[in-house]
Amino acid sequence: MVMKPKEALVFKKICKKCTVTVLVAASWFGVLSLGVSGAAMAQSAGSSVRGLPDFTELVEQVGPSVVNIRTLEKARPSEVSPGGSDEEMQELFRRFFGVPIPNVPRQAPRQNRPQEDAQPKGVGSGFILSADGFIMTNAHVVEGADEVLVTLTDKREFKARIVGADKRTDVAVVKIQATDLPAVKVGDVNRLRVGEWVMAIGSPFGLENTVTAGIVSAKQRDTGDYLSFIQTDVAINPGNSGGPLINMRGEVVGINSQIYSRSGGFMGISFAIPMDEAMRVSEQLRASG
Repeated sequence: MVMKPKEALVFKKICKKCTVTVLVAASWFGVLSLGVSGAAMAQSAGSSVRGLPDFTELVEQVGPSVVNIRTLEKARPSEVSPGGSDEEMQELFRRFFGVPIPNVPRQAPRQNRPQEDAQPKGVGSGFILSADGFIMTNAHVVEGADEVLVTLTDKREFKARIVGADKRTDVAVVKIQATDLPAVKVGDVNRLRVGEWVMAIGSPFGLENTVTAGIVSAKQRDTGDYLSFIQTDVAINPGNSGGPLINMRGEVVGINSQIYSRSGGFMGISFAIPMDEAMRVSEQLRASG
């Protein structure tokens, strides 16, 4: 009902004692209406904005299947020792002094020399393909390695055998002597959508079982390599190579392989090998090496 000016004046005179009550009530109704409209706006916003995902269950589910990979390389002495070979020393003395060097101690045969200790070569990641010890990683993680050591999340360490590696696709398979291992579930890459949440687990800078997350930025990204990659903004750094890219269903959809960087560190663009291609290559490697 709309109140006319005169009626309002009369009402004020008659109800002087009620004025405060009326004003308070009006204020209360204003607050109430504000509260209702704010709740409606929040409800409207909530219907269009989803909450952030919780990765804790995924980490518990997939984490035990991710391994740390360390590679070692045996120190290879140069073909010519610092003092040179016997023949070279004799030639040196003949040319500059005109006489052969006397009593030159002969070097021990190369095969009988004590073997040099293996030196750390690199650190990477991998994940368990099967309960009997087959593990997938990147070819560049194990390239040139004389020894491959695999560490599980329970801190058990195994010496691994390289089953095979394919440089073109950057896929490698190694094998450890163990049973009843927690294998990953392989997802369907065709179901992967741009904008979908994904997670990575690996060993950046040697920090084992580090979890990072982001979204799929693009699919079938052509970088000039043999394969088209899955592009994400998941934080990937040196040491993450070979680790799994995991969807929200706990399935591995890719192998984290490369980053685009001007500094050598993460800059928001990471690339993963699609799991369908990786599985095709791994089956060939396991069959024929």
